[in-house]
Amino acid sequence: MNSQVTDHDNVTTMSANHADLPIHASTHAATNVDAELDAQAHNQAILEKYDRESITRHITQGPVKYFIAGICILYSIFHLYITFNPMPALLQRSVHVGVGFALIFLIFPASKKSSRKHVAWYDWIWFLLSLSGMAYLIYEYQDIVTSRGGMANPVDVIFSIITVICVLEGSRRITGWILPILASIFLAYPFVSHLDFMPDRLLTRPYDMGDIFGQLFLKTEGLYSVAIGASVTFIFLFILFGAFLARSGMGQLFNDLALAIAGDKKGGPAKVAVISSGFMGSINGSALSNVVSTGAFTIPLMKKVGYHKDFSGAVEASASVGGQILPPIMGASAFIMAETTGLPYSTIALAALLPAVLYYLGVIAQVHFRAGRRDLKGIAKENLPAVKEVLKARGHMLLPIVFLIYLLIENVPVGYAAAYTIGFTVAISMLRKETRMGFSDILGALEDGARQSLAVMAACAVVGVIIGVVSLTSFGTVMTSSIVTLGAGSLFLTLILTMLASMVLGMGLPSIPAYIITATMAAPALAGFDIPILSAHMFVFYFGIFANITPPVCLAAFAGAGISGGDPMKTGFLSLKLALAGFIVPFMFIYSPTMLMIDPTGLAVTAKDFPLPPILDIVTVVLTSVTGVIALGAALEGYFRGAMSPLTRGILAIGALLLIYPELTTGFIGGIIVLIIAVWNIKTAKKPTPTLTV
Repeated sequence: MNSQVTDHDNVTTMSANHADLPIHASTHAATNVDAELDAQAHNQAILEKYDRESITRHITQGPVKYFIAGICILYSIFHLYITFNPMPALLQRSVHVGVGFALIFLIFPASKKSSRKHVAWYDWIWFLLSLSGMAYLIYEYQDIVTSRGGMANPVDVIFSIITVICVLEGSRRITGWILPILASIFLAYPFVSHLDFMPDRLLTRPYDMGDIFGQLFLKTEGLYSVAIGASVTFIFLFILFGAFLARSGMGQLFNDLALAIAGDKKGGPAKVAVISSGFMGSINGSALSNVVSTGAFTIPLMKKVGYHKDFSGAVEASASVGGQILPPIMGASAFIMAETTGLPYSTIALAALLPAVLYYLGVIAQVHFRAGRRDLKGIAKENLPAVKEVLKARGHMLLPIVFLIYLLIENVPVGYAAAYTIGFTVAISMLRKETRMGFSDILGALEDGARQSLAVMAACAVVGVIIGVVSLTSFGTVMTSSIVTLGAGSLFLTLILTMLASMVLGMGLPSIPAYIITATMAAPALAGFDIPILSAHMFVFYFGIFANITPPVCLAAFAGAGISGGDPMKTGFLSLKLALAGFIVPFMFIYSPTMLMIDPTGLAVTAKDFPLPPILDIVTVVLTSVTGVIALGAALEGYFRGAMSPLTRGILAIGALLLIYPELTTGFIGGIIVLIIAVWNIKTAKKPTPTLTV
């Protein structure tokens, strides 16, 4: 998704699906073409600097272009077909991986210096090698699962090695070096795990080539693990759904609607950024691309009304990252959580709802109080679209999301729900000329969906190497016991260690492999404290995502700073401050699962079905936590109706934390503290002083 920014008060446009989506017409648009193109090039350079998957070839003509497009379209059709006509798991996963990596070698150059206009000769070799492993598995499948029982012979080992090398190289191109290096370290472990120099805790029996590569290639516990299973069954279809929404103009709808609702409010552009980025982030699941595409539209507006450039970039970064915890789609990691834990996706989405609302409420509260402290206005109403006009033009495109939620509530299988919703999206788009999808749009969406799925597929495949080694050896058990030992029997200390492990992995890895690795090795440590599996996995899920805005390696914040012209580290620390509620809430729902809308009382930690808590408990936790998050925002900004002293801010922060903790007694005490501070602040409020620089 590309973005454009034009000038003057009504001067902002956003481009989606490679087509301009004007939010308000500009009479000077023709004179701004060069500036817009320069802005596009600048934003693309920022995206490529921090997001490896954005570095792609752009073949604009010739048979290779149509060859790649044809494979992408067939790839998407294959996934729609197997949704209703499933193949054996190993076969459909091998096709997903084989064709996916073949496309990666055609679309993604070997390095930044490689040609972006032509496919290099050696990439055609990689293309064929990627397909060879898939073809071999299809040809030998019956023999593998019957007479050989999954035991690897020398030919199996050869094709396994070829496939693993293709996976490592392909994932390097699309995710960067860190994940392939980590996978290679894990892959080396079973070769040396029996040697004398290994620590006692890491010693294992000897493994031969057949053991190792048979595990990775011939079973569904390696390359073709549960992660790839989720990718082929669920994630691909939801990415495809997002591509169809984008082709129908959903990006413009979200931005227009956010502008119409919040644009004229105090500090309006920042609130627009939070709302639009949250919606877009939930659907596309990519924090970095969301920062660049939506940020090119929102950051200049924030700066124009008076927000500091560092703060503007931080707002966009924190809002974009939060989209991955926002139901109903929640990026892609939630589908892997459903596959990994065996929990219904509807249960995960419901559990994520209140924490996600609290996260975004915390961001908006700080944005609002900062606008009050600096007396920042919104955009003039005459320069904004009206809600009625927006809904009249494109409001019907919200129906596919409503339809999807309905199907999930009715427990329609997730893959079916996604496929049905894609068809529904095409049908609904026909209602208005502005959104109508023609045959070329449908083919374009099929191609876009395939291209956009490759990064997720590659991450799931390469992390399958890690899963395979953990399954083959005792490494996962060792890591779990080590965390428990370091935690010294303390739940809080174990949570801190788990949080740090999740964030360290998340700083260098995409959110999906970060979640999978921590869910495999860190989350089981919480089971010893009788923490329900849902709570444990949500905990590591959150912190793996928030690593994107946690210094020193906060790529989403760096991308926001690149657009705003701010300082990257200052933007990172401001993003961390804006997202503070997101760092507190996971600890709260570990200690009180009511925040996740579950009542695990008397149930095993591995329970897959939970009753709802009592209604009074739900109402109490919603009221106290919402009030607490707003109060925390006021404390962090030092402003409610007027400025606060450091002492007042500290007392208010304590009251806010007591409110967020979902217990009646702490909520009552916190409520009294917050009420006293609020009344005192209102009575002593002074006129805002718009002279601050940050």
